[in-house]
Order: sequence, then structure tokens, then C-alpha cells
Amino acid sequence: MAVLVTSSFVEMLLRDDRAWAPLVLSVSMVVAACLLWRRTSPLAAVAVAFGALLAFDIARIAAVDATGLTSIAGVLVLPYALLRWGTGREAALGLGIILIWLPVTLVAESTSPAERVAGYGFFLFSAALGAAVRYRTSSRVREIEQVRLRQRNELARELHDTVGHRVSAIAVQAQAGRALSAADPVRALATLVTIEEEASRTLREMRALVGVLRDGTDADLAPRRGLADIELLARPGGEVLGVRVQVSGDVDAVDPAVSTALYLIAAEAVTNATRHASNATQVTVDVAASRGQVRLRVHDDGAACTAGSAPAGFGLRGMAERASLIGGTLQAGPDPDGGWSVDASLPHTVRAS
Repeated sequence: MAVLVTSSFVEMLLRDDRAWAPLVLSVSMVVAACLLWRRTSPLAAVAVAFGALLAFDIARIAAVDATGLTSIAGVLVLPYALLRWGTGREAALGLGIILIWLPVTLVAESTSPAERVAGYGFFLFSAALGAAVRYRTSSRVREIEQVRLRQRNELARELHDTVGHRVSAIAVQAQAGRALSAADPVRALATLVTIEEEASRTLREMRALVGVLRDGTDADLAPRRGLADIELLARPGGEVLGVRVQVSGDVDAVDPAVSTALYLIAAEAVTNATRHASNATQVTVDVAASRGQVRLRVHDDGAACTAGSAPAGFGLRGMAERASLIGGTLQAGPDPDGGWSVDASLPHTVRAS
């Protein structure tokens, strides 16, 4: 807006015809001001801007011998904004206003047939560009949402395995406690304590399960791989990228759902490195389980790249969504020492997001 206002004043000062300067400047200021509303109220911006231009052009035809400023060309932004941010009804009404104004202004300017065609073309192109950008943005939002829903379904499947395992363990412990209740009350009491702990952990995971099943679809309940299977990702290299895997710490204490999430993140990161790492010779996968946390780092030794040149694909979004749902974090990006790294930190037990 500041550029349009400044250019309007400069152009007015440089013109020889200043008879209608206040009127011409007022119209230019109205058009410039309407650009401020183009996102929040595109129809209102179009109505006010083109309404002012229509009144100005009718006055020019009837009595006023004045020409508009070239800075008024900023009005071309409004058809784009109308189709980009307006609703369907707003787009129809706004285009109607523009199509009413166009023939009037072309008459006021006494343009040639070629100039009239070009005038219509400019405004139609602006509107078409806005519609195209809107469609592309909406499509990408839908794709991202599909990634989020797919990750929730997969996590629900993993949590189903975990909860099923825990409930089975509770049932076995309850049977044992019932058998020991008469002969050995002390051991029966210890069994009840174990049942209580398992039930509490299962309840937490059930709450997480309810939280991730938001799309209402049925999840595939087939068992999934876990931390123990990460070592299967290792390969010596040669024609394909070599993968070195190192697992340390008490990984047996990690919940099955977290274990599966770590495996899937590692597998996705290795796949991304195989497909996209330029001139890479090896990928290292390091898993370290400490008290309450499990850390995963996947690093390739490919050519260094900047954040701007890195692909922002749905694979990275899916990994980040998976880590977030479990209560962890994930960061991915170029490594200062070269190559690309994926760093994930997940809790031992599942936490609802």
C-alpha cells in the first residue's frame, strides 16, 4: 500500500494536468486502502474499490475531463484475492461487479479493440491465478491431513497390540492370584499389586488409544515390528547404501507401542536416505535407551545441503506426527558436519498427545 500511495503522489506531481488532482488522488487512495482488506474481506474490498472506479469512470464519461493514475493498476490484485480467499458466493458477486465496471472503464478510456481484449485478459488471468493457488493450497492441506490420519491409524494398531498383551498378562496374574489366595495369601497379595500396576499402565495406554482414533476408521490389528527389528535394517553396502545399526541401553523396558514407533521412524529415515542422500556411502542408526527416554539418531554422510534445498516431503511430516502422538519430539535437517540427520526422542511409555 505504501508503494502505491507514494507512486500516486509522485505521478500526480509530475503530471501537467492537475485540474482534478484531489478527485484522482482520492480514487487512488481508496484502491490502495482496499488492498489492506483483500484477505479478510475480499468481496468488500472488491465492492469498494471497483465501486469507486465505476463512479469515477461514469463521471469521466459525463463531465470530468481527467485520466486516472497508473498506480490504480494495483486493483489487479483484487480479482486474485477474491478467488484466493473468498467463498464461492463472494467470488460470483465480486466477479459480477468487476464485469460491470470493465466495459464502462474501457468506454471512458476510448480504447482500441485489442486493448479491450487485453483489459479483460488481465483481470481474468488474475482471477484464474487466485483460483489455481487456492486449489493447490487446499490439495496440500488435504494431503497433510491424510498423513496425520494414517499415522493415527497405525499408532492405534500398535497400541492395540500393547493393550492386548497387557490385558492377557492381567488375566494370567488374576488366575494365579485366585489359585494362591488360600494356600499362600502373601504371594496372592503380591499378585494383586502386580495386577494393579499392569491395569494402571493399560488404562493410560487405552486413553492414548482413544485419543488417536479420531477419524473413526477401523485399524488393521496385525502385529508390528519393534526395536528388536531395527538391527534388520543393517546392510553391508555395495550397490546400495550401507546401513550400520547400534542399539544400547535397556531397550527391553520400552513399551511395545514406543518400540514399534521407533522402528517405523528408523525405517522411514533409512528409506529417505537411500532415495535422496546425494553421494552418500553409509547411514548410521543409533538407538540409546536411558532412564525414561529413548533416543534415535539416523545420519547419512551424503553431500551437505541447506535447509532451503531440503525436500519437505510427507515422510518427514509423518515421522514428526508419529513422535508427537506418543509424547516425543523429532527434528530433521542438514547436519553441521555434513549429510542429513533425523533425531527423535521418545518416552519409555506412551503419553497421550
